[in-house]
Amino acid sequence: MLACLALAGASFAAVAATDGAPRRPECIAPAQPGGGFDLTCRLAQEGLGATGQLKEPMRIIYMPGGIGAVAYNHVVGQKPADGSRIVAFSGGSLLNLAQGKFGKYNVNDVRWLSAVGTDYGVAIVRADAPYKNLKDLMDALKADPTKIVLGAGGTVGSQDWMKAALTAKAAGVDYRKMRFVAFEGGGESATALRGGHIQAYMGDAAEAYNLLQGGAPVRVLAVFASERLPGEMSNIPTAKEQGFDIDWPIIRGFYVGPKVSDAQYQWWVQAFDNMQKDPKFAELQKKVGLFPFNKSGAELDAFVKQRVKAYEEQARAFGLIKK
Repeated sequence: MLACLALAGASFAAVAATDGAPRRPECIAPAQPGGGFDLTCRLAQEGLGATGQLKEPMRIIYMPGGIGAVAYNHVVGQKPADGSRIVAFSGGSLLNLAQGKFGKYNVNDVRWLSAVGTDYGVAIVRADAPYKNLKDLMDALKADPTKIVLGAGGTVGSQDWMKAALTAKAAGVDYRKMRFVAFEGGGESATALRGGHIQAYMGDAAEAYNLLQGGAPVRVLAVFASERLPGEMSNIPTAKEQGFDIDWPIIRGFYVGPKVSDAQYQWWVQAFDNMQKDPKFAELQKKVGLFPFNKSGAELDAFVKQRVKAYEEQARAFGLIKK
C-alpha cells in the first residue's frame, strides 16, 4: 500500500510539475488603483479565474511611475525572470515606447503576450457642466483656451495628452497653447474632474462606463471612435458625428519579461486563448466596457511593433520627437 501511495504521489507531483500553471500569479498594474491598467488587471484576474485557467487567485500589484516606465524597467531587469507575473499595457504604453520614454529599453525588450480587448478615447465633463455636447466644449476652448483645463492620466506626449491635443486641433486651437494637467492615472483624473479642478477629462470609454455604472455625476460628450459603441453606451455620439475628426482606439493587454521561459510564455498564451473562447469572458469584457480584440503570441507581437512604428510617425507630426 505504501509503495502504491508513493507511486501515486510521484505521479501527482509529475503532473503538477508539467502542468505549467504559475504559483502565486500576479498582475502588475503600472498606475494607482482606479484607472485603465487596474481595469485590465481585474479583467485578467476575473477572466482567468472564472474560466478555470488559474488554480490560484491572481494578486494585483500597483506599480505607478512614468505611465508604465517603472514597471517596464522593473520587469525587463528582473533577475531571475518571474514567469508567474504579467504586466498590463495599453496603446498609451506603446505610444510612450515609440517616443523613447521607457529609458534604454524599447519594444523588443519584452515578450508581448495577449490582448484582451480594445477601448476608445472619450471626452468627459461634470454632469452640471455647461457643455451639453462636444461642440459646446470646442466653442469654449476656441473662445479662450486659458479657461478650459483638460486633464488626463498622462504627461505631455502620452496617449491621453494626444487625445487632448487632437481635441484642441479639431477646435482650431494651437495644441501648444492648451492647458493640460497630467495625473498618474484615470482614478486621479476622475477625482480632479469631480472636484472641479479640471473642466474636461480626456479618458477612455471603459473608464467612463464604470463611472456611469457607479453613479458618478459625469457626462460623456463624445466617443473617439469611427462609429457608435454598442450596448449601454450606444446613446453617446462619436466625435465624427458632431463634426470633429477624432478617432483614438486603445488596445489593452499584457506582456511578460524577456527572460521568461518559452514554456511559461506559451502557458500564458494558451491560457488567454482559452479564456477568450469561453462565453464567460465575453460577459466580463462587456461588464468593464471593453470590446473584442483577440490577438496573442506572435500575432500580437507583430501588431504591437506595427503600432509603435505608426505612433512614432504621429509623435513626429506633433513635434514630440525631434530626430
